[in-house]
Amino acid sequence: MDTGSVIFNAYPDSIGNRLSGSVNLLGRPELEKAFSTFYILPTIFNSDLDRGFSIIDYNLNKDLVSPEDLETLRDLGIELKLDLVLNHLSVNSPQFRDLLNRGEESEFIDFFIDWNKFWKGKGEPDSEGCIIPHREYLDKLFMRKPELPVMKVRFPDGTNRFFWNTFYREVNYEGGKPRYLGQLDLNARSEKVWAFYAETLARLRSYGAKIVRLDAFAYLHKEAGRENFFNRPETWDYLGRVSNLAGEQELLALPEIHAEYGSGLHREIPSKGYPVYDFFFPALIIDALERGTPECLLKWIGEIEANGIKTINMLGCHDGIPVLDLKGKQSGGMVTRGLLDDRQIEALVELILARGGRTKNLYDADGNKISYYQVNATFFSALGEDERKLRMARAIQLFMPGTPQVWYLDLFAGKNDYRAADRAGSGGHKEINRTNLSMAEVEKRLRRSIVIDQLDMIRLRNNSPAFYGRPETDSSAPPHVLQLTRRSGGHCATLRANLRDFSLRIEHQSSSGKSEILTYS
Repeated sequence: MDTGSVIFNAYPDSIGNRLSGSVNLLGRPELEKAFSTFYILPTIFNSDLDRGFSIIDYNLNKDLVSPEDLETLRDLGIELKLDLVLNHLSVNSPQFRDLLNRGEESEFIDFFIDWNKFWKGKGEPDSEGCIIPHREYLDKLFMRKPELPVMKVRFPDGTNRFFWNTFYREVNYEGGKPRYLGQLDLNARSEKVWAFYAETLARLRSYGAKIVRLDAFAYLHKEAGRENFFNRPETWDYLGRVSNLAGEQELLALPEIHAEYGSGLHREIPSKGYPVYDFFFPALIIDALERGTPECLLKWIGEIEANGIKTINMLGCHDGIPVLDLKGKQSGGMVTRGLLDDRQIEALVELILARGGRTKNLYDADGNKISYYQVNATFFSALGEDERKLRMARAIQLFMPGTPQVWYLDLFAGKNDYRAADRAGSGGHKEINRTNLSMAEVEKRLRRSIVIDQLDMIRLRNNSPAFYGRPETDSSAPPHVLQLTRRSGGHCATLRANLRDFSLRIEHQSSSGKSEILTYS
């Protein structure tokens, strides 16, 4: 996936507290021809947790979105990228509410994964009746939190049932009655789940979607004795089935996955014909800017091109800056090196933390931390709030292989929002990079040179046919200089970025001979 289209990325309420704010922004003269696609995060739908990724249903959230907003985006020629969260639904979904109300009589009895049925004969019940898998099974589970992925649920007959719950959960008692919050994993062995996917994809197309991001797809297939993260070949079977359903709606399916570089998934997924997220790029560009050398970044560009990997890349996003992804992997006595070594990764993490970042970690089955997962910070703050570095990072992103995606807060040079992160509590680390901007604040920031400069570069990237060509590197450039050229159909664009003094030059020549030069120092 390497197109002229540049993707704008925001929540529905990121600008002006409703989607209409972003729609108005995208229609302004300052942003004319800058973006062709809008990735709207899933609070566009009805949801209750995880800033949208705990979806109740895929109807439009009327508090934030109107059908008129979507019509205006169509009139602006802007297509949509939307989410389908494959692995889970909110406990407040109609399907689970029916299960709570009707118990065994519910038509959705097999829609979610009954934990005890899944592990029957492969563990022993605890004092509450929840089966604890035997150690040989437990040790293989890929864990997203330090406790078992289980939610206890009381059925109408008074019995407790246990459901697979990979991500968030919370149970409160009001007047002796349980109140549930969380995301329960869907049972992909149920045809009702597949009918739900098909219905949802048709709905997303009706909203104007052209790309569907498949969130958490790697957790979908589960089997006792397996890691239950990207089980093969079954995950490929599921992904193929979802992609076929998406194809019927003329939608491009985009799998979303974080995994160590050493696992090779970044090559395996494209080998099956799917584009992937370039989760390696954000940390690699920080490394290049801080160490003054494009060495590791050039290695990654070479691998993308040599393997024909189609990517969507970004600087910041609604999540953190990935660090787990950079690591190598040791398996069966074989060691695969990472894009950065462990010492470099630790140095990068410590640098971002010193600049105010927060962390998210992974755990083993006993609750021990095994790895950093990501560091949460705005990209601008991760760069030490240096406008020269942000400008250069954006320029390099736009010349990288792949389709660029631009987080709204990066565009406006947003700083770490410590108040929002603290207000959100122990799990609120991500809110550090999700500040909602008022229209007055946007108006003020649109006059800043760092915003104007980014928009000039984005507009060039979004409209020049040169970027249909593959990036060409210049091996004769000094070791502190990154030079990339894109050319196609008689159009040519060249970036020369000095990683010592952060000066950069972009020269563009059209097929008609018209030349444009952008210089920054």
